[in-house]
Parts: sequence; structure tokens; C-alpha cells
Amino acid sequence: MLSEKLLNEINEQIGYEFYSSHLYLAMASYCYSIDLDGFANFFIVQAEEERFHAMKFFNYVNEMDETVTIKGLETPPSDYTNIEDVYAKTLEHEKFVTSRIYKLMDIAMEEKEHATISFLKWFIDEQVEEEATVKGILQKLKRANGDISIIYSLDSEMAKRVFTPPTV
Repeated sequence: MLSEKLLNEINEQIGYEFYSSHLYLAMASYCYSIDLDGFANFFIVQAEEERFHAMKFFNYVNEMDETVTIKGLETPPSDYTNIEDVYAKTLEHEKFVTSRIYKLMDIAMEEKEHATISFLKWFIDEQVEEEATVKGILQKLKRANGDISIIYSLDSEMAKRVFTPPTV
């Protein structure tokens, strides 16, 4: 049984994960608007991943015989300066999500909620990967310094990304 505090925070996290999915769809829309369809694909895949994360939390709460509370989402921003700005905002958002996962882990550890500790380890590893991926792309964009040929090359690379749900 989850404590009320932990359950409330997990329910909040479900909302953040769904919001992340919406945010990445808004970013994909921006990318389409500036003819960077490969980057748009990157964010569509990202949106799918975030929805997968939300459902992973959703299923966990149900497995723990608790009740999920779904709340409304605020409208994500959709205006950006350029593709580098999009990835800078993405990194900022991923760092926020990481801080949320750490908060959940802190509560679970404080409460000695071992099942939740085990469950959250996957998300901690996932956040390390998410931040590293975004940092890497952002660094490439910074090095490109607006060179459209490099940006189009990266765009082609981003078009190859697909969502494969983890087996874990």
C-alpha cells in the first residue's frame, strides 16, 4: 500500500508525463512549421515515449491497488526562436522531470517503500539517457552555429528515430 503522500506525488508525475508528451507534440509542430520534418519526428517519438512513461506509472499505481487521479493539462508553449532554442528548452524540461523522479525516490526511500524504489530505478536510468541524448543534440546544434547544411544533416539523422517500447 502506498502512503497518501507518495500516491499523490506519483499521480502528479503521471500528469507531468502526459504534459511532457503534449509539450513534445507542440515542439514537433514547431519543427514542421520550419520545414525540419526529421526533428519533428524526433519529438513525435519523444511524445510517444512520454506517454509510455505515464502509462507505466498508471499501471504501477493500479498494480499497487491504488487509484490513479488524472488531472487536466496546461497548454504547452509553441513559439521558439530556432531549433537550438527548442533543444535548450527540452533539456531544461528533462532536468525538471529528473528532479521530479528524484523527489519520488527520496519519498520512497524515506518511507522504505521497496517496491516503489525498485520501480523508480528504471526511471532514473531512463532520465540519464534522456538528458544525455538531448545534451548531445544540443551540442551539435551549437557547434553548427546556424549552418543550415549541418542542421539539415542532423534533421536527416533525426528522421530515422523510431519508438520501440522497452521490454522492461
